Amino acid sequence: MPDAVGQPTAEVAAAAPAALPKLTYRNGPLLTAVEVFTIFWGPAWQQGAQGAMVAQINHFFDFILTSPLIAQLAEYSVPGKQIGRGKRTGTLTITTPTLGRSVTDTAIQHMLQMEISSNPAVPHPTPNTLYFVYVPPGVRVVQGGSASCQAFCGYHNDISGQIFYAVMPYPGCAGCLGGLTPLDALTSTSSHELCEAITDAIPGRGWYDDANGEIGDICAWKTKKVPVHGPAGVVQSSQ
Repeated sequence: MPDAVGQPTAEVAAAAPAALPKLTYRNGPLLTAVEVFTIFWGPAWQQGAQGAMVAQINHFFDFILTSPLIAQLAEYSVPGKQIGRGKRTGTLTITTPTLGRSVTDTAIQHMLQMEISSNPAVPHPTPNTLYFVYVPPGVRVVQGGSASCQAFCGYHNDISGQIFYAVMPYPGCAGCLGGLTPLDALTSTSSHELCEAITDAIPGRGWYDDANGEIGDICAWKTKKVPVHGPAGVVQSSQ
């Protein structure tokens, strides 16, 4: 199953993980030099506050992909797969297909595959490519029978073990804001999914804990501010 960031209200209530964390490596792929490509879906990302966020989120990735947050993931390296720094390879804002009030994970996968196959601005997948899809305000994401702002605030997944992607619904509810600004909530959730996708690209087949999930789940919503050059960003600490 894809990983999902749960609502902080539930996670804060739990003083500790359900069981002592015991991550084990399940022989799946790791993103050893992650290449992030951001996709902002919907015309809202070309306007006002959301338009300004596009540059801020991209700037955040430019900083975080070479930061100590990524460096500490080296401890999850295995023979032949050494995790190191990443980079952002580009960005794109799309307005078609037109979004309604909700979008399914299946529709997101279809959009991603269409963009990869038909849009020369979108890089073709490599073993390190990670597409981040940002959904605008007012659009609910439905995945696996659950919905954003009800069961999750973001998730990462794969398509046939070949295309790796993360989905970032806009944090339009208290549960997914966690007391943060929308931008900080997005960077926190993005850092959570980034670290988990690097260490568990096919959910459950990389570094995984049967009781607690992936590395970010063990310390969900334990955030800290990082000194991004320009606006600071919030990241989630990783186990």
